[in-house]
Amino acid sequence: MLEHVTDAADPRLSDYTGLRDVELRKSLEAERGLFLAEGEKVIRRAIGAGHPVRSVLTTRRWLDPLADVLGDATVYVVSDEIMSGIAGFQVHRGALASMERLPLPSVATLLSGRAERILVLEDLVDHSNVGAIFRCAAALGVGAVVLSPRCADPLYRRAVKVSMGAVFAIPYARMDHWYDGLEQVRAAGYRLLALTPDQHATPLDRAKLGERVALLLGSEGDGLSSRWLHEADEPVCIPMSAAAMQAGVDSLNVVAAAAIACHSLMRSTV
Repeated sequence: MLEHVTDAADPRLSDYTGLRDVELRKSLEAERGLFLAEGEKVIRRAIGAGHPVRSVLTTRRWLDPLADVLGDATVYVVSDEIMSGIAGFQVHRGALASMERLPLPSVATLLSGRAERILVLEDLVDHSNVGAIFRCAAALGVGAVVLSPRCADPLYRRAVKVSMGAVFAIPYARMDHWYDGLEQVRAAGYRLLALTPDQHATPLDRAKLGERVALLLGSEGDGLSSRWLHEADEPVCIPMSAAAMQAGVDSLNVVAAAAIACHSLMRSTV
C-alpha cells in the first residue's frame, strides 16, 4: 500500500513527528503505544518478534529490499530531502517503521521463567547505554533483563538502533517499585551480585554463583545506590590493572563493564 508524500508536515506522517525531541517522543510514543525501528535489519527483527507494523517511511530506492516483509503495511514514500528533514540526519539504513508495542510481562512472570542468569539495571537513563547493554546480554546468553522504574526505554529509537535489534531478542520487564524491587528478585531464587568499581569487592570471576544469579548494574554516574549495594548478597568488581589505578583509571564505563561481566557471569552455564 504505497502512498507518496511530498510534504513533511503531512498529517499522515504524525507518528514520525519531532524525532529529535526526546521528551516529545516519549509522550507521543507512550500515548499511541508505538516505537520506531530504523533500518532494514532492525525492522525485520521487530516484525520477527511479533510487533505489528503501523506504517513505514522510506524512499523509493529502499522499497525492494523491504518488500518481502511489509505485506500490506502502509508505506509512505518520500524524497531523500524530506526523509533527512524529518529524521534530522541522513537515514543510511533507508527506512523508519512505526511499530506497535506489545504488553510487557510483569517482573513476577519474567522471573518465573527458566533464565538462570539475568541483569537488573538501576536507573540507567542513557538510551544508547541501555541499547548496548541489551546487545551484550543477548550476545553472551543472558536470559532476561529487569529494569528499575527510572531506566530508559529499551524501545526508544536510539536504544533499538544501538542494540541492532537485540532488544527484541531478550525478554525484559520493568519494576513497579524501586524500593523493594530486589526482594522480588531474591524471592524468585536469584543470588544478587552488585557490580561496583570498589576494588575491595570480590573479583567477579571468583564470586560464588549458584544456579540462579542476578547481576546488578548501576547508573552511568553514581553507580548502584547504597540501598541496592546493601541489599545485594555480595559486591563484586572487575579487577583493574595496578598501573591503570596509579594513573587514575579506576573503572570502566557501564557498557564495557556489562560486556565483561556478562561474559564472566555465563562461565558456569557453558
